[in-house]
Amino acid sequence: MKIAIPYENGEVFQHFGHTAAFMIYQIEAGRVVSNALLPANGSGHGALAGLLAANGVEALVCGGIGGGARTALAAAGIAVYPGVSGAADGAAAALAAGSLAFDPNAACAHHAGHGEGHDCGSHGEGHSCAGGHCGG
Repeated sequence: MKIAIPYENGEVFQHFGHTAAFMIYQIEAGRVVSNALLPANGSGHGALAGLLAANGVEALVCGGIGGGARTALAAAGIAVYPGVSGAADGAAAALAAGSLAFDPNAACAHHAGHGEGHDCGSHGEGHSCAGGHCGG
């Protein structure tokens, strides 16, 4: 199984849609057998699901994630394990071993207070979600 983790300086990067790269882990027989860095190339929230699917990813371990990204990942057949922080390698090993602690209800703090289905492109003219907070 291939899993992806938003990655920065060895840690689980906490905002899925703003990650610069993913660490891709290959898991076999309950352990990590290889890993490689996959640049996100500034793809943004929606396109990241397609990038991961195109690279054969079956699961995502992440920190915060919004509803739009969850929907796109589900449509791509990618399982999501949110609410994880700390070392990316440790999280991958824990998922491989079946002992990953995650919060299925974790959301990106940036999206707190928005309704279900919010995406940062839907606010209309003049709105900006830049910098991790909606300021429209």
